[in-house]
Amino acid sequence: MRNCFADVFYDLAKADPRLCVVVADISPAGSIAKFRNEFPDRFLNTGVAEQAMIGMAAGMAQRGLRPFAYTIATFALYRPFEFIRDDLAYQNLPVTVVGVGGGVTYSTLGATHHAMEDIAIATAVPNLSVIAPCDPAEAAAATRWCAEQTGGPVYLRLGKAGEPSLTDTAAPWEFGKIRRLTGGLAPEVAGGDVAIFGYGPVLQLGFDLKERLAARGEKATIYSCHTLKPFDEAGAIAALRAHDRAIVIEETTPTGSLGRMLKALAYEHRILTPIEAFSLKDEFIHLYGPHQDLLAAHGLTVEAMERRLGV
Repeated sequence: MRNCFADVFYDLAKADPRLCVVVADISPAGSIAKFRNEFPDRFLNTGVAEQAMIGMAAGMAQRGLRPFAYTIATFALYRPFEFIRDDLAYQNLPVTVVGVGGGVTYSTLGATHHAMEDIAIATAVPNLSVIAPCDPAEAAAATRWCAEQTGGPVYLRLGKAGEPSLTDTAAPWEFGKIRRLTGGLAPEVAGGDVAIFGYGPVLQLGFDLKERLAARGEKATIYSCHTLKPFDEAGAIAALRAHDRAIVIEETTPTGSLGRMLKALAYEHRILTPIEAFSLKDEFIHLYGPHQDLLAAHGLTVEAMERRLGV
């Protein structure tokens, strides 16, 4: 996913001299390295100075440039949070903050590199849009949108590398709209037994669960909620009403999550569709190992979901 972002950004930057990258102590690879080599005046590495990264990006935006601040998600959002709030969001500047490795993607690097709470934090900031693509194709579409938009700052939450493609048969990506990923290219809401909502690479679990449900004779429709703010409430309400029950899968803590957002919407609009939400636990889990092992410790496996769902 991060490689796809880098490739698309490089292609866009060749045609738009306003595009530039500010990174914080992260080695550029792939097309970002090509961008640095071809356009050294538009690439800055602040080192371990994330606040400076955001402050410089804000100043560059005020001078008419289109900066992307790029580093590991915890250091892109947590360490410079005050600068994101005051320099970017308060000023409503078109800067894209790219957080690589959302959730617990950097599993072996410990809690300092786990962006477990980033969705709750980012969606709470006024003027800050939040996008979390589920696969490389969505990351590419989101990158193009971020490079062209002028509405304000964006937090773009990416995975790391090796994510599968989940959107080959989906309707085109559109900012601010939930996206049906199964059932053909028609963009309208589809009905069925189960609606599965999610975002980010962990949505792969939704496809695995869909197969398990199909074996039981249940039809599931999968929706990518890639834009978490502004959220497509109308689309989500229509999808909830079109299904008998709903499942939410996300790699973030429960507080400020999509699951709680959908439950609040259902309550406010008197929608009786039951919603079962699966997320990271509200705790730090001291486990060293691969990403999948840490997800399993948080209960994010198909088997764990089946047990909770009673299927």
